[in-house]
Amino acid sequence: MARSIDYYFTPQSPWTYLGHERLTRIASDAGATVNVLPTDYAKVFPISGGLPLGQRAPQRQAYRLVDLARFSAQLKLPLNLKPKFFPVAGDDAARLIIAVNRQDGAHAAMKFCGAVFAAVWVQERNIADAATLAQLLAETGLPAERLAQSREPQVQQQYEANTAKAIEAGVFGAPSYVIDGEIFWGQDRLEFVEQALRP
Repeated sequence: MARSIDYYFTPQSPWTYLGHERLTRIASDAGATVNVLPTDYAKVFPISGGLPLGQRAPQRQAYRLVDLARFSAQLKLPLNLKPKFFPVAGDDAARLIIAVNRQDGAHAAMKFCGAVFAAVWVQERNIADAATLAQLLAETGLPAERLAQSREPQVQQQYEANTAKAIEAGVFGAPSYVIDGEIFWGQDRLEFVEQALRP
């Protein structure tokens, strides 16, 4: 029986960017499906005890930059530690990912996620800007109408449902991968995700 991975993330997370392609490969190799679940962490953090980046202690903010540089080098993935458009609101991009997932399926949504993440962390583009999101749709071969569809009430309802599901599952950080109720938090736990998917 095929396994599935609940993939909780926020589009502006560098850690989600660093793990995304590996997650895609791991799921493909295992024949697992990925449930693409953009999540509103502004609602998760007050419940889980997390803090937005700007409210964290200076020591934590400084160490984050060191760790990002380490993982970028280790994984051989380009990453601007202080991109031009960050912090950035991720809600519009999250809703667009949901719209793509609803209309075009998880494979297309995963591909589009990769484009959105790279837009922030490699290309220094503003994912809160509708024109940028429209460009990303075109670059990934997706219909332009997905942008309008992302503003429909059912997409917002899905975003809220994803967030409620994350909270119920005990998710507290991004990215989180949940397999059969077991949480794996962070791209540095993908080795354990791979192990969990083995027969």
